[in-house]
Amino acid sequence: MDIANIPAVSALAGSAIGGLASIATTWLTQHAQDRARRQAEVIAHRRRLYEEFLEEASQLYADALTSHLENPNRLVRLYALVGKLRLFAPRSVVAQADGVMQTILDTYSGPNRDFRTWKIDQPDEVDVLRPFAEVCRQDLSA
Repeated sequence: MDIANIPAVSALAGSAIGGLASIATTWLTQHAQDRARRQAEVIAHRRRLYEEFLEEASQLYADALTSHLENPNRLVRLYALVGKLRLFAPRSVVAQADGVMQTILDTYSGPNRDFRTWKIDQPDEVDVLRPFAEVCRQDLSA
């Protein structure tokens, strides 16, 4: 190889390495941003599911305290939300959701409550959604 070509080859090699480094840096930055955006979307989606479940379970539990289940179709939305949670939420959240759903079903099959004479034996009897909400908070903050 001719000595006169060495500076030209070195310049070309330096330019190629600089260009590749720039491309790699851009790709890595874009990849990290996309991953962060996707993670934020997953968290937002879970938050919406948790909120929907809490609203639906609250309404059904209040109804279960004062009436019997005349129409099982009332539970369809809650079952659907639990199914969605099974797809997107951690097992700990799904386990709590199953527990809430079982409590609602048990409450429907129990005697109706008269709030004028109702004595609260256990505080958890009123706030059946607290364990679910606490597990959801842990999941969203993790």
